[in-house]
Amino acid sequence: MGEDRRLTAVVALAQGMAAAQGPREAWRAAAAGACDALGGSFAALSVWERERGRLRVLANVGERAAGEEEFPEDESYPVHQFPEIAEFLHERWAGGGEPNAWVETAAGPAAGNRPGYVHQRVAALRRRGRGSCVVAPIVLHGRAWGELYVARPAGAPVFGRADADFATVLAAVVAAGIAQTERLEEATRLAFTDALTGLANRRAVDGRLDEAVERHRVEGAVVSLVVCDLNGLKRVNDTLGHAVGDRLLERFGSVLSLCGAMLPGALAARLGGDEFCLLAVGPPAADVVSAAGELCRRAAELELGEGVACGVASTGDPIGPVRSARRLFRLADAAQYRAKALRATGPVVAGREGPDDPVIRLADEPPPEGAEGAERRRFRGRRG
Repeated sequence: MGEDRRLTAVVALAQGMAAAQGPREAWRAAAAGACDALGGSFAALSVWERERGRLRVLANVGERAAGEEEFPEDESYPVHQFPEIAEFLHERWAGGGEPNAWVETAAGPAAGNRPGYVHQRVAALRRRGRGSCVVAPIVLHGRAWGELYVARPAGAPVFGRADADFATVLAAVVAAGIAQTERLEEATRLAFTDALTGLANRRAVDGRLDEAVERHRVEGAVVSLVVCDLNGLKRVNDTLGHAVGDRLLERFGSVLSLCGAMLPGALAARLGGDEFCLLAVGPPAADVVSAAGELCRRAAELELGEGVACGVASTGDPIGPVRSARRLFRLADAAQYRAKALRATGPVVAGREGPDDPVIRLADEPPPEGAEGAERRRFRGRRG
């Protein structure tokens, strides 16, 4: 491949990764771009999961063999079977010498076969009908991150040293693309995360609740919302300072996360100030109420705090039709409001006090004309 074609291939790979929408597309773009640049028939991108001691395949592209999926759920290999990824560390390359990438063939190493040489990678080439491969470690933040693997079929020209050198360049481009993808992922995560507690934020709740209510409408899924106010925060802020108040919020956030774990798939969030919530889709209403009860118990044990006012609204209870996220929020908020008024030590649950349930009445009654409390704090700016 001429210099101009190689430069074009590098630019195409970088542009493909930059245009990717999400990690999977970036992985596929990396593997496909490298495959095309090196004239391969198959390529794979793998990550080294140090904590599990394995290479996990993220994406397979091109002419896949039996059992190779484009985005495998759990195709992984113990790193001791492929020790090169652990040995070719950045420090070893810094002084020059041996190439970053290397070539292997179905007959053994490209440069001089040793008697009896049957490396795991060579065995895999033979098993899958491939004649040669070039392997380029990917270095990110000064550490081996994973590897880029490109293969050609048996009978095709074997990769050479020039291909290995070019694969090293491609791996560096891939590393830059992966770093960018990770930065974008982090930015997205922060956009939906409360900075103080690490819980989801109001934006995340709004999106998830809209989806949940739609599932309830279409599938009949049980959707439950727990809304709570942390009692005593203002007193702590006024007497001990906001730094201590922030610690109280963080501790309650940890308690909320722990209790949310009792409900598979639940979302724990801080709505703002001293207001928090749990959103659960699927678990029965009784399980949600039980988790809310545990939340109240643990919150009462927090040092400096004064417990929590907790309200629950679930489509699994007799609360009437729930056709919008706004209605479920109003019901949960009204239950929380009643819990605070009663100084209840446990959760107040909408719909459990008979046909004239005060929570449902509070949520549904129209506010006085012109009253700013019409929507209460939590509903201001909430889209209908």
